[in-house]
Amino acid sequence: MFIIFIIGTAGSGKSLLTATFSEWLKMSKQNVGVVNLDPGALMLPYSPDVDVRNHVNVGDLMERYGLGPNGALIVAADLIADKIDAISREIEELKPDVVLVDTPGQMELFAFRASGPYITCELTKENKAIVYLCDAAFSLNPLNYVSNLFLSAAVYNRFLVPQVHILSKCDLLPEEDVNRIVDWSADPKALEDAIEQKLEGTKRLLSRSMARAIHELGIDFLLIPVSSKTNEGIINFNTALERVLSAGEKYTY
Repeated sequence: MFIIFIIGTAGSGKSLLTATFSEWLKMSKQNVGVVNLDPGALMLPYSPDVDVRNHVNVGDLMERYGLGPNGALIVAADLIADKIDAISREIEELKPDVVLVDTPGQMELFAFRASGPYITCELTKENKAIVYLCDAAFSLNPLNYVSNLFLSAAVYNRFLVPQVHILSKCDLLPEEDVNRIVDWSADPKALEDAIEQKLEGTKRLLSRSMARAIHELGIDFLLIPVSSKTNEGIINFNTALERVLSAGEKYTY
């Protein structure tokens, strides 16, 4: 069994990618389990096999403790850790080959609280990977791209598990813009040139320094363009996951 956590900033397309990729895997005859780990989700584009909302209810927390939505989400994120054994049992009962975990819409609830790495570690002991989503439209500006790059590095530092990087919603940009962003992820010199051309002052200085720091760490953040609406890039995405999870072998045989 392989566990894949879908992580990204709010609006980057986590839930839609979860829905699209799970259907693609099922069409490929894979036994897939889909987990919703967002206690505050109102609507989902898929039917979860395991739903954290059955264990932790944000509305109940708001009423019980007199909290607002944000406070209740923070409490809920920590309470999920207490329910991890029950959630793990539900996953194991499915006997899946692949598990897709759709994490909270507000990334910080999962990535930057103590409960996130704990949940990742304890949610079965099987091979794990993180898929980090970079919103294509947001990343078109080199300032935003470098900011996302740094967030991705912070996520890697928090979890220290294999990480695959997706340029999500690439159907919203012309192909030449998508290729430009992918070039930035593959060629530090191309990114530095874009920073020099399009930024100035403190923004240029900070972006250049942050990009160089990431490059010097030797972390590979090559982006794979993917569209959850057109299925563009799904095969390349799946191949990247197979490479980090099973040394290039198929998930199932």
